[in-house]
Amino acid sequence: MESVGGLAMHEILSKLGARETAIVSCVSRNFEEWASDDSLWAEFCARDLNLSSPLDPLGNLAPSFKTAYQAWRKSFLMYSWPLVVRVKTCWGRIITWLDANFPEVVPTLCKGATEDELDSLEKSLKLKLPLPTRLLYRFCNGQNLAQGEFAPSFPGSPLGLIGGYSFYGHLVNVCLLPLDLVISVTGDICDHLFPSAGPKYVVVAASTTESEKYFFLNCANGQLYVGTRNLFQDREMLPCVPPELIHSIHDAGDCQQQDAMLLWLEEHIRRLESGMIKVRVENNIRSINLFPEEPPLCSTAVTNGVQVRASALFVPEYSDLQLESDKYFFTYSIRMSLKPEGCIVDGMRFGSCQLYWRHWIIRENDEIVSDVNGEAVIGKHPLLHPGDKEFVYQSCSSQCLSQGSIEGSFTFVPGRLTDPKGAEFEVEVPRFFLQYPDYIF
Repeated sequence: MESVGGLAMHEILSKLGARETAIVSCVSRNFEEWASDDSLWAEFCARDLNLSSPLDPLGNLAPSFKTAYQAWRKSFLMYSWPLVVRVKTCWGRIITWLDANFPEVVPTLCKGATEDELDSLEKSLKLKLPLPTRLLYRFCNGQNLAQGEFAPSFPGSPLGLIGGYSFYGHLVNVCLLPLDLVISVTGDICDHLFPSAGPKYVVVAASTTESEKYFFLNCANGQLYVGTRNLFQDREMLPCVPPELIHSIHDAGDCQQQDAMLLWLEEHIRRLESGMIKVRVENNIRSINLFPEEPPLCSTAVTNGVQVRASALFVPEYSDLQLESDKYFFTYSIRMSLKPEGCIVDGMRFGSCQLYWRHWIIRENDEIVSDVNGEAVIGKHPLLHPGDKEFVYQSCSSQCLSQGSIEGSFTFVPGRLTDPKGAEFEVEVPRFFLQYPDYIF
């Protein structure tokens, strides 16, 4: 390809793509030579499969990029190739983020399942998985959180790929289940919940803690659901993905096919990559924390050098849609810290300040439903110093409408409560929203 014509053909074929290049190679001997140049296939491997080395689907080194690309196409022949590329890209983004931010999770990811293993699951559970979900499992067979000792009783682990939250002793951390647990947990739960003639559900994700939170994939319509407080009594569940986005879940010829599992994971990695959610350390334990960290879902205000950040999460497993009031349950996270310049009141600078009082205004839509005053927060009076870690606490609230908000103020004392150095001052708690989300995690 050193000739001008060869360079031109390289440019043309690279824009056509791998499938078209393979077809063009049949036209003549010259085209076959141009289409066989391995640098061209290196571009296809990089673009479609994010491969910098000619690795086959099993991770083995192939003789050439063209051979590697052909091995990938052959291994996934039963699927739409654009869907294969999309699913591999999704997992690639997840692993790249984990490598950089939460490498402890990477060893828990199981190698991809085989077609025989997926067929065995479908036969055992008497259902047919949506194709995008099958592909997701082809690339990663869920998580093994305890070197094979992870059991259906879900012992606690902070390494769930989806992550979670905690408040008042309620601890949630969600992982993706491997196929063997999908079979056993689905058998334990779905046989009890759903009649055999009804929709076919599989449990694909669950909390690793004692808090019961289960995610069910409906194999008929491709939607992902999460159980509410009434799950085991009335089979009440909520959709986790906007239903209008789900379509063509069984048609292998439709390159636009997407089920809720794929959309859910794509949205999750988008939030991780954007910094909307992050790894947090609590009690010296790292985990993915689902409380939003960036606007518009996280609100921030600085008053007299005191910074307050606030955000909320919908808690489906505590919500009860059959109630007249308090249907929707939320947990919220408040983070307060003192800026490096310290506390500044009436032109005077202080090296510390301590919380004394709180004032909450709670709204449903725009109507005030509660005006609360009280001493301390969760029984604590945090003392803030410049450079210290944020003081973080979680609490909860319920409401009858799907949208509400909380705002208010904290009253601080310069210095300490036992040794005040100046007059009390109010710090803004910026308005943050308690809103039923488009995506539920």
